[in-house]
Amino acid sequence: MDTEEETEYNDSQVAAHIRRILSRVPEGDTTDYDEMVGKLNQSGHLFPDDVASLVTCLKGLSGAVGCIDIVRHETLAQTIFGMSMWKYNPDVMDALMDLIIRLATSRGFLDSSLEMLVNNFVPHRSFINKMNNPRGIVKKEQVLDRVHSALINITKLMPLAPLTLCTILEKRMPPIFAKHEVMAIYVENMLRLDGGPIGEFLGDTVLLTVMDRLVDLDVEIDHRDFILLDESNDEPIFNMEYMDEDDLDDVYGYVNSFPGKLDSLMVLICQHLQSCAENGRLFEVFKTLLKSFYVTILKTHKLMFSQFVVFYACSLDPKCGLSFANMLSDTFTDNTGIALTRMCSVAYLASYLSRARFLKGPIIANTLQRLVDWCVEYCRSVDEEDKTLNPEAHKLFYSGCQAIMYVLCYRMWEMFDNPDLKSQIFGFPLQFIFRHPLDPLKVCLPSIVEEFLKPAKAASLITTSENFLFKNLLESDLSMAFGGVERLDMFFPFDPYLLRKGHRFIEPIFLRWSDVVNPPYDDDEEDYSAEEQLGDEAEDYLSDEEDMGMSLNDRDDLFPDDIEDSMIEMSLEGHRMTMPARIRPSTSPL
Repeated sequence: MDTEEETEYNDSQVAAHIRRILSRVPEGDTTDYDEMVGKLNQSGHLFPDDVASLVTCLKGLSGAVGCIDIVRHETLAQTIFGMSMWKYNPDVMDALMDLIIRLATSRGFLDSSLEMLVNNFVPHRSFINKMNNPRGIVKKEQVLDRVHSALINITKLMPLAPLTLCTILEKRMPPIFAKHEVMAIYVENMLRLDGGPIGEFLGDTVLLTVMDRLVDLDVEIDHRDFILLDESNDEPIFNMEYMDEDDLDDVYGYVNSFPGKLDSLMVLICQHLQSCAENGRLFEVFKTLLKSFYVTILKTHKLMFSQFVVFYACSLDPKCGLSFANMLSDTFTDNTGIALTRMCSVAYLASYLSRARFLKGPIIANTLQRLVDWCVEYCRSVDEEDKTLNPEAHKLFYSGCQAIMYVLCYRMWEMFDNPDLKSQIFGFPLQFIFRHPLDPLKVCLPSIVEEFLKPAKAASLITTSENFLFKNLLESDLSMAFGGVERLDMFFPFDPYLLRKGHRFIEPIFLRWSDVVNPPYDDDEEDYSAEEQLGDEAEDYLSDEEDMGMSLNDRDDLFPDDIEDSMIEMSLEGHRMTMPARIRPSTSPL
């Protein structure tokens, strides 16, 4: 099969010649066979005659594909499936793709054909660093357009091919230690499949696999690299807000490669979600994200960034935002659920309601209503002998109380701008909950309690002693106890997003404490009048205690002097706190 002879053959003649070569292999005549395999296996620069010969050979193999035996012609098959399209010009690419499509429809070669195409998602090692130059960009488009077109054609011809493809996509996902460029281009191709014509046949495999890899990278990040305040610093958790570019440069200067890889993948998936929203399929995709969140993210320890995929998706469609809030609420209020999962859910819920700038007031208020109703029911269900302060036994209750306080710190004044929502908030029996003998104000994180009491007392949502003072303690023994070893005082999952590239997606939809309107109270104004600020709702609320079966005097009896004394011991010096984000990385109580 030398070049001069090849140029004289038409395609059918070449195919017939190759069939004869293949048929002689079982007889031991492999001279022409070995020459053909060598032609396919050429490396280095190909001259025009070499390219023409290679194209002719590939076309001939396409015509003889029915004669290629998976056992007898194993060397030939391995050579074909080992070819990288990134090494060739478009003519060779087209001939090779036609051969692969034909092989995929032949008995025994579907798996190998699909695996070869998936392998071509990523260029060979010598080309990786050239992908961002002009020629590299053109080559990338030439290769990947043909790869995806071939996958689509194979799916049309072989309807069950996506089942095999799903397995291959999972298996070939680059490990977390792969080069950044390799991981990024592979995930880019996976998301292209998900958004393309065969995405519906792949089900949720693509997104679940990508989300699992995000989590894998997230848990490998050394969280100490992102701690902005020293552990010995006693500043309250309502503190860190912004991380400037110099801080980011410092972090990227010494942290390992995992944050950079994760950041690039976060950008890719956020762009994919944007595309899904534009194409009207976001809500369907979001169902898969919720599945990933519940199965993996919610139950994984010390995640900092992966959860923001769901956060961002919620911002693109109000239905997604409501669905996420409902899922977290349902999980927490499900009294048959696992306690730790429920505690994680309400912590995520509190952080989400507080930080999601895009959430409307009615969603926040109605979700808070569910938490309040659950806490009230819990208080009523506690037996008389159990109405004692016990952080471990009542940790779900304290988690719910802490969530209510945290959200109101962020969103109370915003909701007060709406008369209907203001009335709804004043209808919350917060006095009954927080002055209950279970003493949530004593058990929950002191820094949250104090920040909550400022607006709550100013608005007359609850009343407490005038001597209810704090020292500048981040946490108390009780707040540590109800969270276990990994305490909920550190668990604010939607803390400020600190990865550089993805920051542009999150920042516009993220509510920082500095964005919250300064509340209409002052530490030095002890005689602040709630009625003057809030109108009749405060007076109506304070007079509406009959519904809870107690008077103001009764409630004072539930908050005796010894509790005030203990609160003084674990409370603050007299300067105002700033609102929390994180002083240590978010951790779940798992």
